[in-house]
Amino acid sequence: MEVTLSMFLLLFAMAFVCEFIDSALGMGYGTILSPVLIIMGFDPLVAVPALLLSQAFGGFTAAIFHHQFENARFTKGSRDLKVVLIITSLGIGATIFAACLALNVPKTFIKGYIGVLVLVMGIIMLSNKSFKFSWKRMLGIGILSSFNKALSGGGFGPVVTAGQVISGQEHKGAIAATTLAEAPICTVAFLTYMIGRVVQEMGASVMSMPVADFFAAMFSAKIFHWELVLALLLGSVFVAPFGAFTTKIVKTQKLSLILGILVVLLGVWTLWKTFV
Repeated sequence: MEVTLSMFLLLFAMAFVCEFIDSALGMGYGTILSPVLIIMGFDPLVAVPALLLSQAFGGFTAAIFHHQFENARFTKGSRDLKVVLIITSLGIGATIFAACLALNVPKTFIKGYIGVLVLVMGIIMLSNKSFKFSWKRMLGIGILSSFNKALSGGGFGPVVTAGQVISGQEHKGAIAATTLAEAPICTVAFLTYMIGRVVQEMGASVMSMPVADFFAAMFSAKIFHWELVLALLLGSVFVAPFGAFTTKIVKTQKLSLILGILVVLLGVWTLWKTFV
């Protein structure tokens, strides 16, 4: 699909708005943009890797500002950094598995499952039900959300942010930790997608390919849509400080309500786009 200058600017603006929501509230970038890009005509196997790479850069940049604005502390030994490490540790393995699975299974069932999961978590948040903080819960949340992210391009933020809040993590810290955790998860998922696509295209001959040819195939126009990637990446990086600052100035009580409503809406949105 050809990207004109007007479409490039539209994609930039879409990434800017969605990453603002994501970096300010810990969710929404992939969950919103993934179905929108597909509706616009982009191949899901091109759109999802573009989302993953752009969010890796946007998430890391936003996490720097979250730390500077004291929404979270990512210093050595801090609880916020430990949460990030727990979420990403086994989450990376789940990401690789899910990215491989996504190349071989129908999307309808997976998106329906993610929609139901996110909707239920949003309802739990709005009910103000919470549990005692647990590192085991953090580990489970990391695996589940990473699986979702690699499978569909979305479903990471709502599960991780809502899961942390339900499990007793402070709201602003939960948003910041989610933002940072997404960076390595998205990077691994992106690389898995790209390598998997080359293997699919080349079949058994891939192992006998020269390394230079392998990377040339990986970043060919058929697999890597650089105009789409660049537009999304620039939009998501430029907005990072604004999202983190918004998290800082919004009161925790309001964040709780906003997060709950947004999670429910994202769950309904995902189900509607899947089945309607």
